[in-house]
Amino acid sequence: MPVVPPKSNRKEPWDYDKELYKQRNQVKRLFRRIKRFRRIFTRYGKLDVIFLTFVYFALAVDALMGVIY
Repeated sequence: MPVVPPKSNRKEPWDYDKELYKQRNQVKRLFRRIKRFRRIFTRYGKLDVIFLTFVYFALAVDALMGVIY
């Protein structure tokens, strides 16, 4: 099922779920905010547990920054 809207000049546009597309955009923006942390996007922690800990830390900082602004 397509989630991305078709280009405006397409002759035969397909149907897509607009709400699902909005959710997809939110997830992409969350990953962009998390990748601000160099330790996450370069994967310094080789163990899964360590990496997941830093992902949780980044999510907590992101949530706190959302409260501040």
